[in-house]
Amino acid sequence: MAGLQVLHRLPARTGWVVKQVAWVVLGIVVYFGVRGRTAASPETARENAEEVVALERRLGIQVEGALQAPVNESATLEAVVNWIYIWGHWPVIIATMVWLVWRHRVVFVRLRDAMMISGGVGMVVFALYPVMPPRLADLGLLDTVTNSSEAYRVLQPPAFVNQYAAMPSLHSGWDLLVGMAIVAAASSVWLRAIGFIMPMLMAVAVVFTANHYILDVVAGVSLVLVAHAAALALERRRARHDAPAGCSAEDETLSAA
Repeated sequence: MAGLQVLHRLPARTGWVVKQVAWVVLGIVVYFGVRGRTAASPETARENAEEVVALERRLGIQVEGALQAPVNESATLEAVVNWIYIWGHWPVIIATMVWLVWRHRVVFVRLRDAMMISGGVGMVVFALYPVMPPRLADLGLLDTVTNSSEAYRVLQPPAFVNQYAAMPSLHSGWDLLVGMAIVAAASSVWLRAIGFIMPMLMAVAVVFTANHYILDVVAGVSLVLVAHAAALALERRRARHDAPAGCSAEDETLSAA
């Protein structure tokens, strides 16, 4: 109750921002708390991984080994894909959300909702269909990230990481959502270009580092696109039912989010 009273005393803009930050932090804590403690046996995760690999072979897209080969032969390329995988995810997500929450609130709420929807569905899939990533599935692929850098263990401590949450790839999916948000909000051509390019680089990096199968990326992208559509539907619903006549788009978001 004391926290709510403090929020009510803050100016409307600051109070709204604090409220959104609190929701996002709570969502992150819940996501990693549940994901990191989702029980799955290595045997089940390996069997499911074998199913994914078998399907990729039937589709003619089981090429993770061929894609990682150049990475193993080039220390520079390995460093680049590792950097993208580590620093192109949570640091970019957090920086983008900070920018949006102050400058583009409608887009912020849309991104927040899409991440929460896709994260919720993802946690269910992780629990029901745990999949061992390529780096652990005895496919002859190397874990280039944790073998070469300690930074990822700092950004995502092992205690909060589910090793068998390969399907779907929210690493690539959430970067796509962030890229879409940047494109929607940015006026700078360079920022919009980053919004377009960044998700593609991450989709490549998660496969090249042996953290995800190609089908994981396909599933992650499909999931976040559906979640984004749902977030847009929520946005329109709030605008129709909650905003008073003559209210601006940002005022609608402030009153409804």
